[in-house]
Amino acid sequence: MNSSADHSDRVIDAPSDNWVYRALPRWLWPFAQLARWDRPIGWQLLMWPCFWSSALAANVLAAEDRLNPTLFVFHLALFFVGSVAMRGAGCTYNDLVDHEIDDKVARTRSRPLPSGRVSRRDAKIFMGLQALVGLAVLLCFNTFSIVLGIASLAIVAIYPFAKRFTDWPQFFLGLAFSWGGLMGWAGLHGNLSLAAVLLYVGAVAWTIGYDTIYAHQDKEDDALVGVRSTARLFGDDTKLWLAGLYGLTLLLLLVSFVMAGAGFPAILGLMIAGGLFAWQIKVLDINDGAQCLALFKSNNRVGAIIFLGLLLALPFA
Repeated sequence: MNSSADHSDRVIDAPSDNWVYRALPRWLWPFAQLARWDRPIGWQLLMWPCFWSSALAANVLAAEDRLNPTLFVFHLALFFVGSVAMRGAGCTYNDLVDHEIDDKVARTRSRPLPSGRVSRRDAKIFMGLQALVGLAVLLCFNTFSIVLGIASLAIVAIYPFAKRFTDWPQFFLGLAFSWGGLMGWAGLHGNLSLAAVLLYVGAVAWTIGYDTIYAHQDKEDDALVGVRSTARLFGDDTKLWLAGLYGLTLLLLLVSFVMAGAGFPAILGLMIAGGLFAWQIKVLDINDGAQCLALFKSNNRVGAIIFLGLLLALPFA
């Protein structure tokens, strides 16, 4: 295969050895790139608050001998599919909104829309198809969860514009990306509780933290085109802000877990996550884009460890 042609079909900020380029026909590559299938970290980070919330709700039900394990596992499968679909739809929407900005930023210039490999019409159709998958997933839940899920669309719609009117677009990303922190609980209980709300707010703080690290990759280009971010706002004080944001994440999750009666394994998971947060802050070099990306991706391990702790805390685990 011609390497130069290969290169022209790739995006510069995604691994070129991804399964997308081995398994999919070439005509599908630009759509896979729009949905970020070649960068799974996005749907993984979207999925973990869903999993945390569902597992926390399962702990409460299991303690009362009311948990249906089959339903719990089914919900986890739904959250997985929904995270992939809605993350893809959201990224496609974001690229449609940011079409002109992406053309001015070195890291995003090779994306399908600014590079001309996908038309805006085709991108809109693809976004609609992914949204339909997300809707099909949502309709598998109870009525309360369906209404709650639909309510999140208002935040999703605002987020791509946030970088134009606030230095805190990561806050709006957190509100949208952490919504699963409410959905998991609602899916099993049919309502919300203070424990679920605290978990949600903790996940918002986590998202602001890790996306600030991510945004440091683009701060020079962002300054040139007028895009605002917490990376630009925090600047050299980023480590202090991260300590506060990650500390708030751990505190809120701890209170949430205690309120729900989660056992020691869940607390141990938080302790290990705290160690990973401390490591991120210690080694972070905000001027090293490659390292910022690696540290951002390491938050997938944080999400997995917290979920594993909640699983092991289940009374029958």
